[in-house]
Amino acid sequence: MNKIALVTDSSCDLPIQILRKFDIESVSLRVIYKNEEFRDGVDIQPTEVYERLETEVPKTSMPSPQDIKDTFYRLKEQGYTHCIVMVVSSHLSGTYNNFRLMAEDFEGMKIDVIDSKGLSWILGYMVLEAARSIRAKMDYTEILKRIEEARKRVRGYFVLDTLDYLKAGGRIGKVTATLGTMLNLKPIITLDDHGGFIPFNVGRGKKQAVKKMLEHVTKQLQTTKANIAILQGRAEKEAEALKEKLKDIENVCELTISAISPALVVHTGPGLVGLVVDPIVHEKKYE
Repeated sequence: MNKIALVTDSSCDLPIQILRKFDIESVSLRVIYKNEEFRDGVDIQPTEVYERLETEVPKTSMPSPQDIKDTFYRLKEQGYTHCIVMVVSSHLSGTYNNFRLMAEDFEGMKIDVIDSKGLSWILGYMVLEAARSIRAKMDYTEILKRIEEARKRVRGYFVLDTLDYLKAGGRIGKVTATLGTMLNLKPIITLDDHGGFIPFNVGRGKKQAVKKMLEHVTKQLQTTKANIAILQGRAEKEAEALKEKLKDIENVCELTISAISPALVVHTGPGLVGLVVDPIVHEKKYE
């Protein structure tokens, strides 16, 4: 009988209680300062990154090969026969390739490494789809199919105070970042089918951009039931305001507010507000 493990990375932003509930292994990305290195979400929390941004903007790195290898060996020793790995977009990080290379050389457990082409709760909702499918004792190939369906349907939208951090990390074009600074245009950022950041819409100032983002999601909710994750990076009041506007919409099923992980803070800076939409296609809940 198959025993299926589920592995993700710390960029998924799923809280520890959900990871524990579904026995999900989370391997930490790294936050690297000039003289120090931390495991994302373990040795360092978002608050510390924000506090240190004025003096030093750290870099981020994928999990170490040893961390990946140790995770695989631990799961194998626990009797797992299969392992599904879902990680941050390969367009934004080398994490996918690192896991894939380690999986190719690993013996004694079937490992499928999946590029989420997303991050934060875009990845998180894919992981939850897999976790609930495993708990429902679905066939392995059916679980992989459900993950692929989730990758196609889950969408995320983000508004940032500044694009400077994304530009510095090489994750958005200089032209887009410069335009936003010059004209006070605040793009709504989404991810394309390859998992790279692209502008979705634009507002004159952050308030209008957030309003347009909410209008887009609200329009979708007129015809579709969905789980919604409200993301915030030191933007608690804006996140709560979005919650107030979404909580009474009939087609909103589960509504979550989530702080973004330290590794994401490095690339967005303070002030991020986002909405991730997971349309409901399978009415049955796998709790």
